Amino acid sequence: MPARHQGPTIGRRRLRAALRRAREAAALTQDHVAAQMDWSLSKLIRIESGSVSISTNDVKALLDLYGVRDQQQVQDLVELARAARRRAWWSGYKDRVPAAYAAYIGLEAEASALRYFQPISFPGLLQTEEYARAVIPADGPHHVPAAEIEGRVQIRLARQHEVLFGADPPQIEVIIDEAALRRMTGGPRVLREQLQHVAKMSAAPHVTVRVLPFTAGSNTVLGPFVILHFADQADADVVYVESALVEEVIDRADEVRPYQHVFDRLRAESLSPADSVAMLHDLARRLDGPDAG
Repeated sequence: MPARHQGPTIGRRRLRAALRRAREAAALTQDHVAAQMDWSLSKLIRIESGSVSISTNDVKALLDLYGVRDQQQVQDLVELARAARRRAWWSGYKDRVPAAYAAYIGLEAEASALRYFQPISFPGLLQTEEYARAVIPADGPHHVPAAEIEGRVQIRLARQHEVLFGADPPQIEVIIDEAALRRMTGGPRVLREQLQHVAKMSAAPHVTVRVLPFTAGSNTVLGPFVILHFADQADADVVYVESALVEEVIDRADEVRPYQHVFDRLRAESLSPADSVAMLHDLARRLDGPDAG
């Protein structure tokens, strides 16, 4: 498996699941384990939720408490604990963005495939710098203070550099509602350059762009979401959703599955990649003229 798919986020995700399974197999409650380890209950909950890392010594102590004696299994989980504590390129951004977004950045950095549905804007990995600056919300539930907008833009550009243009980029499939192509975000010039940029990026072998046209009829999927797939079959798909009130990472299989079905339906209703790129070029040409600059 390529190295970029073996980062701290996946390591922590695998470790939390393995430790939870080991505790349940030992028929121990979280309260009992916390008392035996002389921890607060909240510490164990955070470890099992993956929101904090755990030292290799604590992993060994937990596994001893759980009765795990297989030395290979112990060593494998200790290595996961080491991987989960490594610093990645995005580690410095964790305290500058909401927790769900930080978690998403970590997962995105280690995913082997990303599938986007965007009903109102272009996905961050495909945004130009000016479009990103224009689309980051300055008001509303997820508003970003003016002093922080430039930092968010730079984070978005860093994601593009590391993920989209890295040595081992994920396969990216994007479905964009026609409304996003016509929404005058940033003005005619910014939108025209954004349309041209996406058309250009669609020529990359790892990027596929489809447009969900108005002719497809009513679209009842109003919020954007991203499905993240990972190279190792042991790592189940994850969904990141961002709505008017919620930013959330979803990793329960029964909750991820409906998004997979919705994405397949939207793909079937969308234009072909070739027709989608033709629409991008056509709309960009219509924005040429004296008012475009």
